[in-house]
Amino acid sequence: MTNYERLSAQDAGFLYAEAPATHMHVGSLLFFENAGLSEDELNRHIESRLHLVPRFRKKLAWVPVHQGRPVWVDDPHFDIRFHIRYTGLPRPGGEKEALRLMGRVMSRPLDRQRPLWELWVFELPDNRLGIIQKTHHCLIDGLSGVDLGTVLLDLVKFPPPSDPPPEWMPEPEPTRERLLVDALVERYTKPAEIYQSWKAAVKPQSDLLKRALDVGQGVFSFSRAAFEKAPVTSLSKQIGPHRRFDVVRMKLDPVKRIKNRFGSTVNDVVLSLVTGGVRKLLLSRGENVDGLLLKALVPVSVRDSSKRMTYGNQVSMMNADLPVGEPDPRRRVEFVRDRMAGVKESKQAVGADFWVKLSEYAPPTILALAGRAAVSLQRMVNLIVTNVPGPQFPLYLKGGRMLEAFPCVPIASTASLGVAILSYDGQLDFGLNGDWDIVPDLDVFARGIEEALVELEKAAGLDVAEPEVHAS
Repeated sequence: MTNYERLSAQDAGFLYAEAPATHMHVGSLLFFENAGLSEDELNRHIESRLHLVPRFRKKLAWVPVHQGRPVWVDDPHFDIRFHIRYTGLPRPGGEKEALRLMGRVMSRPLDRQRPLWELWVFELPDNRLGIIQKTHHCLIDGLSGVDLGTVLLDLVKFPPPSDPPPEWMPEPEPTRERLLVDALVERYTKPAEIYQSWKAAVKPQSDLLKRALDVGQGVFSFSRAAFEKAPVTSLSKQIGPHRRFDVVRMKLDPVKRIKNRFGSTVNDVVLSLVTGGVRKLLLSRGENVDGLLLKALVPVSVRDSSKRMTYGNQVSMMNADLPVGEPDPRRRVEFVRDRMAGVKESKQAVGADFWVKLSEYAPPTILALAGRAAVSLQRMVNLIVTNVPGPQFPLYLKGGRMLEAFPCVPIASTASLGVAILSYDGQLDFGLNGDWDIVPDLDVFARGIEEALVELEKAAGLDVAEPEVHAS
């Protein structure tokens, strides 16, 4: 009986895709009311919840001579103090300094000899507590519903006392010989399950033929989109290891009203706002944007409701065309609305998920090459945009209300901009991740998104509140 869990092909792909300039971790910058917790109190609180996310006490173990995907094993030397870092901000210690710290933290790879997560905790002068969460993408995806933040936060300010956590005793690590034998046995027995797995992959709820046609259509659409060359702009340069981070705040209500006015979705409006922001960024650089149509990689969850609260990545992707060359905000949102409807009809996400499922049976060496190739394929897109729906009610950390949560998505290859958006408690929090050298004017992009919202509100005939002065 094994005492470890093997990474899925997609999870392992995030490991194989990592390089000195490409950090495959996700993160978030969180602001809370400062409830006056001491370091010891916060450490004890976090440790009391780790039994709910057991993978956060596990580290990677590698199969000898690359004969199998890595596995998760208990870290016998796990120490919560390594994973929670307390720090101060340079004077004046405000949000500008917090954003710089976020950029530095996201510029460093995680230590692969330990569980692949970190928390950085700091105080701000306006009675706020800041926390930076960093987790490797192979550990969790943003839409799975299970991560450290999920179990740390409470629905009420002062929840009733909970039972003490069970004592944690690490399982012994498997030997290298056992890992090798198990991997070889799995390789030559698992293909016998392909037929059953294929049936499960295409088994419909009502119509087998329709599902098979969807998969075929999706494979064709995804393959065609993946090999369309993205336009080249000043943002299309090979990234380095260093990052900048900035944020944009906006209320969810005007975005919903814009959505209703144009018969689109919230995600369509978000993509239109990003389009407007990129347009203003390139114009500020003196670039010609006439007729420019950039390509965005849009991750989407393919996890069904039966797999909520489970580990690992079940995420696919779609390509979205962003009409940066269109000066009219109304036409931009209508273009995105119509084009995204076509993408959904083409079943691109279904096709991408099909290739992911097939990769479960690929030999590890081939899988490693495929993971690195996936990063190269990002030359086919200009930026990454992901929109994560969050709870529309407040959450609390040991009595301190979570005020804002700005997510961070990794960047790779020549896609030097990553935009992650979280809807939380009536607002949209944008986290902007950019290469340090390629996007020194990330604040211009942030202001461009804010201005794009004002333009869309005016186009929709809504009352307009001018944006606040941008903090950074």
